[in-house]
Amino acid sequence: FLLGCAPGAWGQRVVLREMERFEWPGQSDSNSPGFWWQGEFRMFQSSGLPHLYRGTSQFDTQAAPDVVLHFSGHQPIWIESLYPAEDGALYGWYHHEQVVCDGRLSVPKIGAVVSYDGGESFHDLGIVLESGEAPDCSMENGYFAGGHGDPSILVDAKRQFVYFYFGNYAGPVEQQGVAVARMAFEDLASPAGRVWKYFEGDWTEPGLGGRMTPIFPAAVSWARPDTDAYWGPALHWNTHLEQYVMLLNRSCCEPRFPQEGIYVSFNPDLGNPGGWTEPVKIVDRGMWYPQVMGLEPGETDREAGRVARFYGMGVSYSEIVFLRDGEAEDPPAVPELDPVTPEEPPGTPPDTPGLPGGPERPGDPPPGPVAQAPPRVLISGRKAPPRQ
Repeated sequence: FLLGCAPGAWGQRVVLREMERFEWPGQSDSNSPGFWWQGEFRMFQSSGLPHLYRGTSQFDTQAAPDVVLHFSGHQPIWIESLYPAEDGALYGWYHHEQVVCDGRLSVPKIGAVVSYDGGESFHDLGIVLESGEAPDCSMENGYFAGGHGDPSILVDAKRQFVYFYFGNYAGPVEQQGVAVARMAFEDLASPAGRVWKYFEGDWTEPGLGGRMTPIFPAAVSWARPDTDAYWGPALHWNTHLEQYVMLLNRSCCEPRFPQEGIYVSFNPDLGNPGGWTEPVKIVDRGMWYPQVMGLEPGETDREAGRVARFYGMGVSYSEIVFLRDGEAEDPPAVPELDPVTPEEPPGTPPDTPGLPGGPERPGDPPPGPVAQAPPRVLISGRKAPPRQ
């Protein structure tokens, strides 16, 4: 069933196909990156602390021992992107939140880590992207008082640059939205102070502070209770389309990040911020943190082919099929289903152990995560346990 197609110069389209429900074993309160290590599939799910899972594929992972974090600070963290280097080092990037405004709100920042043992332990490389704006305790989105967060990071094909796509929740509305920054590939091991934001056609503004020109600007400011903005990009290189693909959440138009829908955009050039097609909705409402996981050996959330598995918050009811202009889907799409509203599961999710103390975010925590529904089954977006 064609939930959405992306018109544009290249004529790509996306189809979601209903599949048997599958859920990763942990809790995904962010993008959940995967990688291959010595013939084994490994991935992280994060809910304030990163948890490592491993197996023969994405469909049979089991929990590994607790990840050792050699950090002096910058916790809690959510690991959202990974890059396995040829020398065996595993580089990663995390979303970190600092509680502000007497515990009512937080300010996210983006940092880097490295592992030399396949993700079993990490060393902190420091914060690489941070807003230059002071926390704004009058913001009414329900979670953030500004900051940069929810990133997706890819290395270009020539290994010249590392590109950071992220949400900017701070500053004037014309700078809010999904923004991009980059650093030289050679700076992977020492990134702090070497990331540069894209601003007015050039990469001239520092990652720590600095202004930016968003590729998808917020229509309504994150400072308002009725914000309307894309956030939480998830990028991969699609080998079938020979395009980069970005999945996006859209918050609209009341507080606490209600999920209006999931969108897709395409671009043949990772380093061309102006090359992304206009986002097109592929899921109405749905769950936070949409992402793909490739199905072929060696594929992950960073690279996928014609068919991949489609997840939201670690739960999948669908395959996602990427089609070129004029290309037919095979097998045919499933018949259309009547929309229904599923019941929410009872109870509340368990507390995440080991998180630093601090007040919860405003409002009551929602019930346990509601799985993303199959195509044509529409549900309201819900939040995983509040980031503390």
